[in-house]
Amino acid sequence: MVQGLPTPAPLLVRLCVVSERSLVLVKPDGFARGLSGEVLARIERKGYRLVALRILTPTREALAEHYAEHLGKPFYEPLVDFMSSGPVTAVVIEGQECIAGFRSLAGATDPTKAAPGSIRGDLGRAWGKPVQENIVHGSDSPESAAREIGIWFPEL
Repeated sequence: MVQGLPTPAPLLVRLCVVSERSLVLVKPDGFARGLSGEVLARIERKGYRLVALRILTPTREALAEHYAEHLGKPFYEPLVDFMSSGPVTAVVIEGQECIAGFRSLAGATDPTKAAPGSIRGDLGRAWGKPVQENIVHGSDSPESAAREIGIWFPEL
């Protein structure tokens, strides 16, 4: 320290934690069963932040964009029919590794095989329908999340 000069302020280092975003959908089966609150509560208890939320009945056009990679597959039409059959809760969540974290929270795609403690393991089951009704959707990668959020929340 130089004599006569003020003491320098301590250097503050602010760590920037890189956060990511994911799209989560409570599908028509989960919405119809009144499970949106349960799903949102689990997301928040996990420590993720809700960035945006809306309830809507998806249009076939939006679903065609969302499920474009499945076009032409045998399950495509039944999937679009199911997803446009009623309201969904669409949510953007944010947090460190929230994509992988939510997918773990959701559980295996097949509710019968999903582990207890997961959303699908606790709340889902086989219904014997042409499309697997499995309560929730979560983005599977940062690229998918960006594309899907752009479809469901273009203002973000």
